[in-house]
Amino acid sequence: MLKENLRVALKALAANKLRSVLTTLGIIIGVAAVISLVALGNGVQSFITSQFEAQGANLVYVFPAQVNTKGGANRSGFIGGAPGSRGGLSLSLTVNDAAALEDKTLVPDAALVVPIVSGSAKATSGENKWAGTVRGTSPSYQLLNGQKAIYGAYFDEANYQSSARVALLGSYAYQKLFPDGGDPTGTDIRINDVSFRVAGVLEERAGNQIGGDDDRITIPLTTARERLFPSRNAKGQTTAGIVLLQAANKDRVNALIEQATEVLRARHNVEFKNEDDFSVASQQDILATFGAVTSAITVFLAAVAGISLFVGGIGIMNIMLVSVTERTREIGLRKAIGARPGIILAQFLIESIVLSVLGGLIGIAAGWALAQFVTLVSQGQFQAIVSVDAVLIAVGFSIIVGAIFGVYPAARAAKLNPIEALRYE
Repeated sequence: MLKENLRVALKALAANKLRSVLTTLGIIIGVAAVISLVALGNGVQSFITSQFEAQGANLVYVFPAQVNTKGGANRSGFIGGAPGSRGGLSLSLTVNDAAALEDKTLVPDAALVVPIVSGSAKATSGENKWAGTVRGTSPSYQLLNGQKAIYGAYFDEANYQSSARVALLGSYAYQKLFPDGGDPTGTDIRINDVSFRVAGVLEERAGNQIGGDDDRITIPLTTARERLFPSRNAKGQTTAGIVLLQAANKDRVNALIEQATEVLRARHNVEFKNEDDFSVASQQDILATFGAVTSAITVFLAAVAGISLFVGGIGIMNIMLVSVTERTREIGLRKAIGARPGIILAQFLIESIVLSVLGGLIGIAAGWALAQFVTLVSQGQFQAIVSVDAVLIAVGFSIIVGAIFGVYPAARAAKLNPIEALRYE
């Protein structure tokens, strides 16, 4: 019986191809929007995760708060305000804090301690130009993320202590500044009109993503603070943007957080009940926060796009009512030869579901194509990810929409009086 109802449904839809396509347009648009938006949300989350994981494993992040010298920590200034802080404000973390965290007697679970500052900059090499982010850090950063140099070598402790003007190019920055390729080691470039010598080129890490780890130039932190992004606190100490700590193993991450917090509270003279002028969080905590935010935004956008599914459902109900009216005599004839109301109801309900599912399948294909188009336009810098879950949800919603909005027309057809239906003109 199901097979026969499917055959009848497909025949009825094929008899009015254009009308069927226009009817499913709302479903197609809704499903395509949901699929593509979820794919973009998944892509953003994957991009963020890859950027964090590229820095290393078992990490703990220490972020500064801006400190108002007249009134304590300003939590609204958290993360912000690196270079050139204004009068009365100074960043709470310093290079000396990072050095204190390296003390194994105080922080025994810290395998590596890496201070990092960053800022926007422009670089030139002859006529070639690049604009992006310059990272100032210590030689330990290479040990943290394991990134190797394909040309030259990472700067060493001597370069760090002497504030040497040496620069390591990410793969994307290298391509922009040296489009002809070759080993640029020893070549002079200018960053914000300051001369630097290229110490090396780092291997590609994240698919050459614009704004990613490959789209950076890395220099000694001491050089960054002296030459590009000068910033000192009220005591004249060089400030650090953030400090990365790597735990010896994942089981010691929480212990490392406690040790670092205790050391910094003591150094910053934070009293027992006062709020810290810094924040310490594990890599997983930060990823979970970003994941929750991106997931919430994705669900919200998908829900807004899902309104099209509701509109499409109304369109299906409308066209099914028209179909019932057009086929009144057919319904009366089927009832006259013994078709029960349940059979008539099933026939039109299946027809509604088939119409909705066909629209859903077309919408899935359109959504996938749109996601691939975004990936293509970004030239591989961003990967939209179409998940199986999103596809299954889209198909499920298509079936539900077809069933819900097909119930009334189907019930109306099932209740028709066969004698009146046969007399219908």
